[in-house]
Amino acid sequence: MTDDTTPIRILIADDHAIVREGIRHVFRQAPGFEVVAEAASGDQALAMAREQVPDVAVLDITMPGMTGLQVAAALHEELPGVRVVILSMHDNPEYVLEAVRAGAHAYLLKDLAATELRAAVQAVHAGESYYSRQIAAMLTTAVRGELEEAQRGQALDALTGRERDVLLGIVKGETNKEIAARFGISHRTVETHRESLMRKLRIRTVAGLTRFALEAGLDVGAP
Repeated sequence: MTDDTTPIRILIADDHAIVREGIRHVFRQAPGFEVVAEAASGDQALAMAREQVPDVAVLDITMPGMTGLQVAAALHEELPGVRVVILSMHDNPEYVLEAVRAGAHAYLLKDLAATELRAAVQAVHAGESYYSRQIAAMLTTAVRGELEEAQRGQALDALTGRERDVLLGIVKGETNKEIAARFGISHRTVETHRESLMRKLRIRTVAGLTRFALEAGLDVGAP
């Protein structure tokens, strides 16, 4: 790690010259930063990173050639010591999650204050992650959604084939008698499967079962 007198060496990548100039100005306004390279495309950014090996790469997502996320992933593989800050106009949760998966250490929106950009670069250079409050909340929601989806998948996997059949019958509004007739099983057997799947899923209402089936991706259309 560099000492306190050594500036943080930064690469800026954005396909708009005026944006690069604005970012460069942000770092010129305060001591401790040095912009060592600029790139107008993803391919150029990766080439310059290989040549200059900056401490931090500030990348836009949408660029000609390689995207910022692709550059981040390549840097994560080839130059893991280069910390990555994604600076984007996109506040879509999917972009944030993809950035994290690609190995980015910070995700900021372009309308942020200059002080926050400098704080983010300092944080990632120190080995931390940095997300603005809005992005952090979005990331938390997105991750929670992924976990809930995974949990639904696990719950679905816990059901037997016949329990899934009964679940679909319930969701389609069929009675136990109708489900029994369709699958050639007894009314009592349907009741047993119904109780078992409700216990496994911890859902006791038809509305709850319907929502689970739809969110789990089950085909609830007509057979």
